[in-house]
Amino acid sequence: MRANLTANSLVEVTGNNLNLVYLVLGVSLVALAIAFALRAQVLSASEGTKKMQEIAAAVQEGAAAYLARQFRTLSFFVVIVVVLLFALPGDMDVKIGRSIFFLIGAAFSAIVGYQGMWLAVRANVRVAEAARQGSAERSVQIAFRTGGVVGMMTVGLGLLGASVVVIIYRADAPAVLEGFGFGAAMLAMFMRVGGGIFTKAADVGADLVGKVEKHIPEDDPRNAATIADNVGDNVGDCAGMAADLFESYAVTLVASLILGKAAFGDSGLVYPLIVPAIGILTAILGIFLTRLRSTDKSAMSAINRSFFVSAIISAVLVGLATYTYLPNSFTALTGVDSALAAETSVNPRVLALGAVLIGIILAAAIQVLTGFFTEVGKRPVNDVAASSKTGAATVILAGVSVGFESAVFSGLLIAAAVFGAYLLGGGTIVLSLFAVALAGCGLLTTVGVIVAMDTFGPISDNAQGIAEMSGDVKGEGAKILTSLDAVGNTTKAITKGIA
Repeated sequence: MRANLTANSLVEVTGNNLNLVYLVLGVSLVALAIAFALRAQVLSASEGTKKMQEIAAAVQEGAAAYLARQFRTLSFFVVIVVVLLFALPGDMDVKIGRSIFFLIGAAFSAIVGYQGMWLAVRANVRVAEAARQGSAERSVQIAFRTGGVVGMMTVGLGLLGASVVVIIYRADAPAVLEGFGFGAAMLAMFMRVGGGIFTKAADVGADLVGKVEKHIPEDDPRNAATIADNVGDNVGDCAGMAADLFESYAVTLVASLILGKAAFGDSGLVYPLIVPAIGILTAILGIFLTRLRSTDKSAMSAINRSFFVSAIISAVLVGLATYTYLPNSFTALTGVDSALAAETSVNPRVLALGAVLIGIILAAAIQVLTGFFTEVGKRPVNDVAASSKTGAATVILAGVSVGFESAVFSGLLIAAAVFGAYLLGGGTIVLSLFAVALAGCGLLTTVGVIVAMDTFGPISDNAQGIAEMSGDVKGEGAKILTSLDAVGNTTKAITKGIA
């Protein structure tokens, strides 16, 4: 069976639907308010000794210089793409809107990346100071709440842009949203790839001159390249990955709204906004629930706990919202093509909720799978560590083998999720495609916490680097930072799987 994917002239966003979009807009503003509150809380923490502050200032200067140069280069590409977008066919107001929201999408992506990096290079020294004072709980809280700022900005700005487009353009929103998604994607591509290249170049360069040529430890203050290494952690794993996750968030929303208009009519332009709005509320809860307990083996236990609590609550709230908002028959949906309503017997509630739950379960499965392959103490990590006893060749082979093995399972999970969501469409192409997009929306409910986990990685890595270069953090404080750095490597791996 086939259904028309072209624009549906019957679609309107009015009345209660429009009120719900305004409510979603309000939720996005709440997310931004929480981000600013967490930012103030992080910056109020102590910055440590004078030596620690000097090293942190050098990292801050390097990171700012990199992004300033990158943004200057990107500005030329942005201008060219705006002109090309305006040349595409369409009504004049749609062409103008598409070009304007391309700029807004690009600006939002840049803001997420820049603000995430700006705060991360100021939080790292505060995490090191908390560890110096012997407080593992405080160190985890500062690092994760810094990530929470980036997470709230990611989901807040993404949902803000999408809801504003729907409010202004109503039925024409999908055409304008193409520009918003493309703007986010273009900036993210440059920031992710450019930041990643800088990160590895600085990391390998610092190791070659330090460990190989001069035989001095990593993060030794005698090696000037260690500053570039710490800068690279932030521009790649913080700014680049934050922009990448924002792009994933934005384009998934855009795809859901475009397909939703064709599949669910009026409700298709609203329901895909409701799901991530619920995700924002549960992400706020998850960020504040992340506290290290005395019974926790590591910070990963606290992070996992908050992730799964927020995911479960998201699933329950999405279920309630779905059965409250959507009818149980396509004939009861307004703005749906009559041929589509006549040819399908699928229950809209079952399709929507089933697809979203598949996305939430996929996010949880990736979390568990990646944790198994990367956490300290798990069999794969122990096997790779044991292989190092027989030389460099065996440890490289063991590491690559574990990486390939994890990729196979990840691929199977993603394929199963896409196939399962597709089957919910009951053989109608547009419904099946919309179900796949809604599965992406389900995964989006976890993005707020996922971004916080990602930023946790470079912050803990930098904190350990600052501690070693300054020489002011020893004993129990050094052990705390070593543990956080190990956890940070796991959280970075998890977010790469989600992105």
